[in-house]
Amino acid sequence: MTILVAIAGLAFLILIHEAGHFFTALAVGMRPRRFYIGFPPALVKKMHKGVEYGIGVVPLGGYVKIPGMHRPAASDMDVHFSPALHEEPRLLPAVERVKRPLAESDFDSARVALEGLAGAIEAVPLSAGAKRSAERGVTELADALGADSYWRQRTWKRLVVIGAGPAANLIFAVLLLALVYMIGIPSVASRQVQSVEPNTPAAQAGLRPGDTIVAINRLRTTKFDDVRTAIQNSKGQPLVVAVNRGRNPYMELKAVRPVKRSGVYILGFRPTVIRYKHYGPVSAFRLAGGDTWAVTKAMGNWLTHVTSPQNRKEISTPVGIVRTSSEAVQSGFRDYLAILALISLSLALLNLLPLLPLDGGHIAFSLIEGLRGKAVSRVVYERVSMIGIALILFIYVIGITNDIGNIRGG
Repeated sequence: MTILVAIAGLAFLILIHEAGHFFTALAVGMRPRRFYIGFPPALVKKMHKGVEYGIGVVPLGGYVKIPGMHRPAASDMDVHFSPALHEEPRLLPAVERVKRPLAESDFDSARVALEGLAGAIEAVPLSAGAKRSAERGVTELADALGADSYWRQRTWKRLVVIGAGPAANLIFAVLLLALVYMIGIPSVASRQVQSVEPNTPAAQAGLRPGDTIVAINRLRTTKFDDVRTAIQNSKGQPLVVAVNRGRNPYMELKAVRPVKRSGVYILGFRPTVIRYKHYGPVSAFRLAGGDTWAVTKAMGNWLTHVTSPQNRKEISTPVGIVRTSSEAVQSGFRDYLAILALISLSLALLNLLPLLPLDGGHIAFSLIEGLRGKAVSRVVYERVSMIGIALILFIYVIGITNDIGNIRGG
């Protein structure tokens, strides 16, 4: 059940991201053609004011189709109409009448010729697959040649539409963190262990939920602050934790070294909270904004040193995200909301990287085209996209390797 809640949370964050693109595109007159909850193919769908709304078969996130993300090119004709031309060479003149003006960037003539091509496709016998590909090509080109296509818009409109996805995740992260502060955050904790994170020094030492930490390195602890201070002062040196467990008032566990996480040393357990502090809306949003900025700076530092062995170990994929989220669900709804906020912020920041096909890549190219006063060639888009996809796949392979290692306890 906790895994389902974690998956639902991740899907919701993706849906928020896509909704940001969708509603902003509508607001600036760039009407999307599709908006799905989940990914196509559709289980159910309905047309309303020129937009196809639907629920997709793949129940993860959402999908928005904005028309004409790229300037149409003559090579698009080969992709869409090759099967039809193979079956019906009589279509060649109609295809060429669209292809030639596209090659010359005469988009008005191409749009007029496209209408003739659509009629020609209907007039000849084609197999189901060839006809489907040709009809899809006509639709794609009509969208790309339309007045509301993305590539035709002014620079500020493109920037607003593309930036709206990451902005939606950023705003949602701040709202969630503010909600956590208003619900209440731990202010006083006891020495009793509430939970132990898997694959951490605490787990390796044999610490269990319900244990009460009575000493560290044979120095008595009377409150949780004593425990926290001893861990921080260790500077990563081995610690021997003694606990009160059941009928045994003093049991020494295996010595382990604390690990550094986010600048502090930890063993990897959560103490039992006995008091929470609640904040008003103004203070909550101020603190949430501060946390968001701190995480943003930390992520920026991480990205500049992503090739270091330690930072590579922190790369994760949806597999690891779901695993972390499900553990947070088990720890309590406060932890789950905080983790969800962090994931939402991460989605926003990572999508802003200047790599195609990420949002940041589209933003970068929109700015370049705005400064140049003309479009970047399709070939450049495709080559840069190949580099971006290769880098993303490389990072994904590292992440999935880390996730599999964590699942196995490595």
